[in-house]
Amino acid sequence: MEFFNNIILTFNDFLWTYVLIAMLIIIGLYFTIKTRFVQFGNLKEMFRLLGDGATAEKKEHSVSSFQAFCISTASRVGTGNLAGIATAIAIGGPGAIFWMWLIALIGAASSFIESTLAQIYKVKDGHTFRGGPAYYMEKGLKKRWMGVTFALLITIAFGLVFNSVQANTITLSLNNSFGFNRAFIGALITIFTTIIIFGGVNRIAKVSSILVPIMAIAYIAVALFIVVKNIGEIPSVLKLIFENAFGINQIVGGGIGAALMQGIKRGLFSNEAGMGSAPNAAATATVSHPVKQGFIQTLGVFTDTIIICSCTAFIILLSDAPLDGTVKGIELT
Repeated sequence: MEFFNNIILTFNDFLWTYVLIAMLIIIGLYFTIKTRFVQFGNLKEMFRLLGDGATAEKKEHSVSSFQAFCISTASRVGTGNLAGIATAIAIGGPGAIFWMWLIALIGAASSFIESTLAQIYKVKDGHTFRGGPAYYMEKGLKKRWMGVTFALLITIAFGLVFNSVQANTITLSLNNSFGFNRAFIGALITIFTTIIIFGGVNRIAKVSSILVPIMAIAYIAVALFIVVKNIGEIPSVLKLIFENAFGINQIVGGGIGAALMQGIKRGLFSNEAGMGSAPNAAATATVSHPVKQGFIQTLGVFTDTIIICSCTAFIILLSDAPLDGTVKGIELT
């Protein structure tokens, strides 16, 4: 058993460190250049479309652009924002946050492309739509085998692996903070998740459009309160981030290399840009033009990494929590 575990860990480390990161950065830069920096020049339009999607009337049983934004944000915001950022700081130092910001700015272009493609190649599914990478692999690239392979892999990854990571983090944090029984919390999560997902995409959309804004606003409010209470320390925190990003101060994890790798890894894990998960939500939206949903999903990357991940980073760096790697993940946050 240990032999197979070692093989899996070695293979995972190789893909995660050398293949996946390089591909996502190169592709993100390619899309950024080809779209003439779409993620930077259209911010005003992104916010306008999000506001329109939140207030405009939509057809019965359809999913609005705002609801699709909330579904994908519910996917993005979670373990990566709380435990992942803490791990990045604990292992790579404060400098990891700079590289996390940078990868979000690059990855936003990938998110724009994949979500726009999801809208172009979506198919009707009763009163709503469905689509995503599997569909544009089959219909756009004319490679059905690739679409089927992707569909199988993402079903296993999100149906089993990602949910397990999220549930583990939730139960661990509640157990450490309040002493709640982990099995009991796990059972509650399973029950509520089952009720929501078996209600179909419309129920997922309705629940997400209520929970996501509350979740995000509440967390940002807590972070802002902490920042305001420690406003005099902010220049020092920013200085710490930038100094360690470029190895000016060599701290935990081996300086610039650790900061760069941890920032990129945790940033990609958190915002999921280029991962192929958010386009599945983007495809469900009823919009007048595919690019509109591309813009809204690009805003989701910024919301996840630039805002919410930064909240976690500032909360940790403004505290007296040990940053020597002895405490990591959700326990540090």
